[in-house]
Amino acid sequence: MTYRFVATAAIVAIMSFVPVRLAGQTPAKAGKTIAAKSSSGKSWIPTRTANGQPDLEGVWTNATITPFERPTALGGKQFLTDAEVAKLEEQAKANNVDRTPEKGDVGGYNRAWFDSGTKVVSTRQTSLVVDPPDGRVPAKPEAEAKRDYNLAHNSDSYEYMSAWDRCITRGVPGGMFPAGYNNAYQIMQVPGYVIFLYEMIHEPRIIPLDGRPHAPASIRQWNGDARGRWEGNTLVVDTTNYNDQGSIATSAATGRVKGIPQSEALHVVERFTRTAADTIMYEVTIEDANVYTRPWKVAIPLTRDDNYQLYEYACHEGNHAVENVLRAARALEP
Repeated sequence: MTYRFVATAAIVAIMSFVPVRLAGQTPAKAGKTIAAKSSSGKSWIPTRTANGQPDLEGVWTNATITPFERPTALGGKQFLTDAEVAKLEEQAKANNVDRTPEKGDVGGYNRAWFDSGTKVVSTRQTSLVVDPPDGRVPAKPEAEAKRDYNLAHNSDSYEYMSAWDRCITRGVPGGMFPAGYNNAYQIMQVPGYVIFLYEMIHEPRIIPLDGRPHAPASIRQWNGDARGRWEGNTLVVDTTNYNDQGSIATSAATGRVKGIPQSEALHVVERFTRTAADTIMYEVTIEDANVYTRPWKVAIPLTRDDNYQLYEYACHEGNHAVENVLRAARALEP
């Protein structure tokens, strides 16, 4: 009952929260200066919240043109050169919807809200997947076959559609992967909890830090059962107890990856480490023996943006997409 009350109170707080530090959470006295620097080039002095936690608060974004999987043409190449970075970013800038349209080009009016980014990640990785070494997701053939079956029957029933298409959730860790828009996350810290507010689907995630055990194995959830702990300055979030209804879904992924289903064996370990005033390194290890041949890992820098304003993303209000897809398919039937 206590947890239910705290969780409810936290959700209420989220809905009325604006992107400023929570009341009373002022930085602690200057700590040891670490080697990392902010984008301004100044050495960064770590701060802590009023209750002594490493400070992760703020609004963070991760829009990037770095592909989720490494293109096969790059083979074992793990990092881009300066020249390669410049070329890719120039191409992305040229394709940006804000560019001046060429003569006769009416533009893409409905792409005005896209936010896919124009930069590669600051680490210059050739892919967001960093393990296995080839930068490719080690999905089992049968898992890909189930994904393909669902896609082929997408218009047969809502049951074959992804949880993202149905505005249920982007999942964990899929919700932390870049998408075509809404690539922002607000992190809030209160005693005993870390709270994430995802811009996409406007989804809150409340993570307890009090050492409680995971829920009984009989309790299964879309986004699993998360438990957090601090390892030095790193927030480690261990998530188990998934149901088998979701998937790893992100528009940053290639078609081969997007929508691969999860099973109840899914186990996710996320690590959030603030390495500079404007950077959190996010790493996640994904393990699901029913779906993948081995554990795999994704790494993405999150960039602080104090000027970014999160607005409610009312994903399902007025959403006729599912209804229209199914209705159109029925109309095409003999």
